[in-house]
Amino acid sequence: MARLERILIAVNRALVAAALAAVFLIVITNVAGRYLFGSSLAWGEEVARFLMIFGVFAGAGLALRSGRLVEIDLFVALLPPGLKTPIRWGAVVVMAVFMGLIFWFGLQFVEFGWNKETMATGISRGIPYMAIPFGCFLFLCHLAFVCRRFVAGEFEPEAALDDQEDAS
Repeated sequence: MARLERILIAVNRALVAAALAAVFLIVITNVAGRYLFGSSLAWGEEVARFLMIFGVFAGAGLALRSGRLVEIDLFVALLPPGLKTPIRWGAVVVMAVFMGLIFWFGLQFVEFGWNKETMATGISRGIPYMAIPFGCFLFLCHLAFVCRRFVAGEFEPEAALDDQEDAS
């Protein structure tokens, strides 16, 4: 399982990095083309927007692992040890249910947009909309890997991604 977790992290990081690098290249190319040559890529803004949305959804699970999601832990820290575990399990269940719902509605959104075309590229709107269920699926995978450590109070979010790199 540890190997599968390392692979998930590596692939997820590569996808986010590739999406954001592509956004950077498209935007720089468009800016340079517009100001240096008086012309830009007609599809550039649309594709950059779709890739940015993909990067955000795909990166949510990595943000969870590295402790970059909003968390108010003062309340839990003040509780007696016997109450911390059920509260943490409750937080895991809320995150899982929320992402499960977003996954489900994301699939509905993909289905809704599948027969419609985007303005600049002419591709099915369902293709960029797939970022929603895909990102939610990745988040749920990351949550499944870290939930037991989180509930046990053994999860160190700052070191989580670094530990995975050291183990490689």
